[in-house]
Amino acid sequence: MLRVLGLLTGALALGLAVAFLVMGPEPPPDGSESAERLAPGPFRVGSSDHVFVDEARPTAANGDFAGAPNRTLEATLWYPEDATGPHALLVYSHGFMSWRTEHAALAELAASHGYVVVSVDFPLTNLSAPGGPNATDVVNQPGDLSFVIDEMLGWGPGERPFEGGIDPERIGTLGVSLGGLTTILVTYHPRLRDPRIRASLSIAGLASFFDERFFAHADPPFLMLAGTADALVPYETNAEPIPRLVSNAALLSVGNGTHTGFVAASDRFPNRLIPQPDAMGCFMLRRNLDPEAEPPEGYFASLGDPEDGVISGSRPPPCASGLPDAPLAPGRQLMITRLAALAFFGSHFASDAEERAAHGRYLRDGLANDFPETRYEGQERDRSAAR
Repeated sequence: MLRVLGLLTGALALGLAVAFLVMGPEPPPDGSESAERLAPGPFRVGSSDHVFVDEARPTAANGDFAGAPNRTLEATLWYPEDATGPHALLVYSHGFMSWRTEHAALAELAASHGYVVVSVDFPLTNLSAPGGPNATDVVNQPGDLSFVIDEMLGWGPGERPFEGGIDPERIGTLGVSLGGLTTILVTYHPRLRDPRIRASLSIAGLASFFDERFFAHADPPFLMLAGTADALVPYETNAEPIPRLVSNAALLSVGNGTHTGFVAASDRFPNRLIPQPDAMGCFMLRRNLDPEAEPPEGYFASLGDPEDGVISGSRPPPCASGLPDAPLAPGRQLMITRLAALAFFGSHFASDAEERAAHGRYLRDGLANDFPETRYEGQERDRSAAR
């Protein structure tokens, strides 16, 4: 009997392993520009953990958590070990119920190309937040990013783990989902924005409660990356309007891309075996955020009013429309995310005008040659001009 159970267990494990491999992403063609861009860059990558404590701002009470007099931000840095700098800085914001290392592979790839990348666990929206993840604390997250930028710009040679400083003229921000909303807020909000942000990438970010007045508060290059089959942050209301609402902005659409497919955990074992990635995302969201319990003024009423370009109105709750069929493999979405992020920031932060232009051409045209499920549209201004 034990032998039979052992054989069955082995067969099951083998079957799961085969299924995991079969459901893996299709890579770009060998020798293609995309395949070359996915390869690590010329620099060795180092990483280190840090704790930033903002004594000037408190953490609110949350559930059974009494609050704190400060905001403590546990951070991870990725950086090139053998580049002299000054370096462009990318500040990453994680999604709701997630953590700072959710896109470590993207951070490592960027660092191998000379970027310094920093990501923090936000005090009340990370998966292990005291009192449980609370999405309303997103209003405080732009301030968290600005504080971290302040601290890193103030580091002396003996304080930073990398050689060379940060170039204050090349600071970008990016994030996924609620982190994508944080990215939008720190870029455009009339009171919360940080004018040092020179390029901004929102990945499946919430944007349906902003109009053109909101986006008129600043004018950096902006890219929205979104999946057309997103069940949590619907594409039609959050992403599709971006080219019409935002000047100097573009939309990169991923056909049949899901929301959860933009998170690295969706391509790990056993999550890759789930046929519809957003089934997992919807389950987690319903456990931690009850759409039916949303107050009349909305979860994000504290972000502003119509004079700020923050608009109210009824919206269907997340996951209300069901889960679309035939979603794109998460691993393929993650490849697109890494390629798009590096091309976007390279098109604005590369030191050479021809290199910036080459990144821009790839983002507009080359990516779709290797990933035909992508579509680029927008109004970003000429990248080849001198910075």
